[in-house]
Amino acid sequence: MKTELAKQLGIELPVFAFSHCRDVVAAVTKAGGVGVLGAAWMTAEELEMSIDWIKKEVGDKPFGVDLVFPDTSAGSGGGPEKSSSEYLAMIPPEHVGFVKKMLDEAGVADLSKEYYDAYMAEYATKMTMTNQKSRDQLDISLSKNVNLVVGALGVTPEWVIKDAHARGIQVGALVGSAKHTIKQREAGVDILVAQGTEAGGSVGDISSMVLWPQVVEAARGLPVLAAGGISRGSQMLAALATGCQGFWLGSLWLGCAESDLTLEMREKLFAAESTDARLSKAMTGKQGRMLNTQYVKNWENPTALKPLNWPMQSILCGYPFKRADRANELEYWTHSVGQVVGDMKGHTTVKAEIERMLNEYLEALDHLNQVTSFE
Repeated sequence: MKTELAKQLGIELPVFAFSHCRDVVAAVTKAGGVGVLGAAWMTAEELEMSIDWIKKEVGDKPFGVDLVFPDTSAGSGGGPEKSSSEYLAMIPPEHVGFVKKMLDEAGVADLSKEYYDAYMAEYATKMTMTNQKSRDQLDISLSKNVNLVVGALGVTPEWVIKDAHARGIQVGALVGSAKHTIKQREAGVDILVAQGTEAGGSVGDISSMVLWPQVVEAARGLPVLAAGGISRGSQMLAALATGCQGFWLGSLWLGCAESDLTLEMREKLFAAESTDARLSKAMTGKQGRMLNTQYVKNWENPTALKPLNWPMQSILCGYPFKRADRANELEYWTHSVGQVVGDMKGHTTVKAEIERMLNEYLEALDHLNQVTSFE
């Protein structure tokens, strides 16, 4: 697996791990890969503390951060940006009533008025993405000399690439089509993450095995990481065969001991099959793949209200998810997860998962050599 990108970054394995949990990020980096902290919803203080903690854990080994950069027209000639309190106020009472009635009828204990007000104000602050927040997060990340900054949504703004490159820090971007790839390449990113629709979270409509070679071709020499539907060594081998130089994994780490999910949440994932990771707008208002719980099903009901636009739908979900979590009624909670959830069947660790995939990769490579031999 000594791809050119792996050699360039000085890593043992071209395994890039996206996670909101700093423990997972550190564990993957220490195992020879590159952990990437999903930091978009962190406050500046949380991000700084997390980066400091990771650096202490991994030393000089590389890791990165994954951020969301909103539409660059907002707040820069395209109208003033909205605050979290303004977005919170824009959530229609009928949508709050819809989720409240849903959980009331299921017998899920409600939050007190005081707790609800305080929690939703804090949650709205985390879920609201503004250019100023993104700039603050980027400034912190660059000042801490992370090795990689990845844009998770839309074309990466020029100021992000310029500021990162000025410090010798590489910039990556997620793409879901060849068209997206061309735009990101022209913007000046260094690494492309080709994310197939099998992945968890915000995704496009093209499957990985179709998408990966299309992105490699459109990248014109830029390194491409394969994402979406990778949980086995044979899938890693397939990704390399399409021209990718590494792998971007997210869902797999949710079931590990280092994950910040509760034991009950992990077991909820272990009980799921690949068909239980479905596309919906229930979480964010954007198309995303998530665990198909009763909460998601209720939003898909023909009589349900239409999900709000992002970020209002994300903010709204803070209320029912907190109620469900406190009552341990996880049918009224969900989480972004890809179709590899069907392969996640028991408690494990980051190190164990990496070792398993490496062994499977060697077995798959040996099998491929046998069936393609000219002897």
